[in-house]
Amino acid sequence: MSDQDAGSRDAGDKGAEEKGALGIRDAFLHPSAWTLFFFGFASGLPFLLVAGTLAYWLKENGITLKDITMIASAGMAYSFKFLWAPFIDRLRLPLLGRLGQRRSWLLLSQLCVMAGLLGMAVITPSDLGLFVFLTLLVAFAGATLDIAVDAYRIEIAPPEAQGALVATYALGYRIALIVTGALALVLADHVAWPMVYAAMAAVMLVPVIVNLRAREPDVVRVRATTWVQGLREGVVEPFADFFRRFGGTVGPAILLFILLFKISDQALVGGIMGPFYLDQGFTKTEIAAVSKVYGIWVGIAGAFLGGIAVARFGVERGLLIGIVLGALSNLLYLMLIGANGNVAMLTAVISGENLAQGLLGTTAVAYMSALVNQRYTATQYALFSSLITLPGKVLGFYSGRIVEAVGYAPYFWITTLAIVPALALYVWLRPRMRIEGGAQQLR
Repeated sequence: MSDQDAGSRDAGDKGAEEKGALGIRDAFLHPSAWTLFFFGFASGLPFLLVAGTLAYWLKENGITLKDITMIASAGMAYSFKFLWAPFIDRLRLPLLGRLGQRRSWLLLSQLCVMAGLLGMAVITPSDLGLFVFLTLLVAFAGATLDIAVDAYRIEIAPPEAQGALVATYALGYRIALIVTGALALVLADHVAWPMVYAAMAAVMLVPVIVNLRAREPDVVRVRATTWVQGLREGVVEPFADFFRRFGGTVGPAILLFILLFKISDQALVGGIMGPFYLDQGFTKTEIAAVSKVYGIWVGIAGAFLGGIAVARFGVERGLLIGIVLGALSNLLYLMLIGANGNVAMLTAVISGENLAQGLLGTTAVAYMSALVNQRYTATQYALFSSLITLPGKVLGFYSGRIVEAVGYAPYFWITTLAIVPALALYVWLRPRMRIEGGAQQLR
């Protein structure tokens, strides 16, 4: 395989020369680790405001359930962000472009989120057509912000530091979910919804200030001189480059591995867990307190453990630890079958499951980040992050039918054993490629 492209940055070169993983302390003290905390907060801010939290506002304005679910589906923009990711890689913005390729797109996305939220606050659902348009604008801007933040993170630090950056990013992202979820609902009990959304828009000012003071990644970018060259460089080359680097055998195996290694985690993301909790005798208040509030903080701790694992053991071994623990954590739910509302048992299970899934999430992002060629950062990473959720979502889609046919316990076993093909691929890939420093190499 060829060496990393002209996009290699100084920090990446340094990481490639060092033997072993960065020390844990050095990884979390990387200059950009806490910049990613604020960028993670910015990424998480719009997510619930165009989905879950928005549904409460619409319901209180007399919008029908059918329309509420359709409007709240604006969040699906996040599932298709790979379609416009090439523009974030190739298109230089006028005026804002002086900030650099990544920070300019970050700033544009942040400003669009703020403008969209303020517009929603002014228009309100009373003018539903324009309100829906503004909701779509916020969702699109939020997904674009995700693309730009992921690209910035990958380019600003070497693979060994990615675990730490993902951990601080996850901390900011999850705090944003608390602010736009729990805090927004509490505020809505005391002030009107337009004021809540205006306040959420104002909060984005903090990440904007951080962005203006942040460092642009040191990456040399190739500029297209013709439309045809731009189309090839932005759309064709990101995918062709991947197979040139990894080959016609290892390349497809890596993509299949990405498709499969989070299937156990994603299989529980759908609608199966709510009914499961209720069937075991837990109240909605208990579920919310343990799973949605306490569980978020445990997930943050897991994300930091993932960062430590990557810094201590390296990207590949850290990922293996995450895959195994993530799959086995699904079996913890067997302890809740027949628990009859035992909150202590629920707390213990959520602790183990969220800790393992947080660790897996960080190690997975670090692995996918290490596969990216920095010449096509946004496009390639957007593709990987879209692939990783697909099989689990398909399994989750059919989860209700499976449970009705065989019961909850067999379903949890199925989701755990579904990781076996990914483990087999890991064993097959390990001797054929390695991720070391800032480069991926075939063995």
